[in-house]
Amino acid sequence: MDTATLLSSNRASATAPRVLVVDDPAAFRDAARQLLERRGYAVVAEAGCAASPLDAVERFAPDAVLLDVRLGDDDGFDVCRTLTRARPGLAVLLASTGDYENCHELVASSGARGFISKTRLHNTDLERFWPRAGP
Repeated sequence: MDTATLLSSNRASATAPRVLVVDDPAAFRDAARQLLERRGYAVVAEAGCAASPLDAVERFAPDAVLLDVRLGDDDGFDVCRTLTRARPGLAVLLASTGDYENCHELVASSGARGFISKTRLHNTDLERFWPRAGP
């Protein structure tokens, strides 16, 4: 069973929004963490499967979650529903390389704040979905 990994970043300020990254490939989690930290977010934990995010949310109290829609055999939409029911104010942003951009009803019914393509993460205005980063 995969468990959430605590991360620490000396570069993130104490007021930076705290983010949990959930995706099965470690390479994407690492790339997302680097990008988010450069943009002023504090990535406090990572999870690599559907079994870990709820525990990570309870342990690390993130303000936001970047959640892959396809977590191996698991469904990110179901994971999102579980997370947002447990913490209704949690800002979850779904991501995938698949074509879910026209699935507005599915995204909304999951409790997510929105969906982005992973290929556009680098130029997405995350403040549309998450607490503001930086001063």
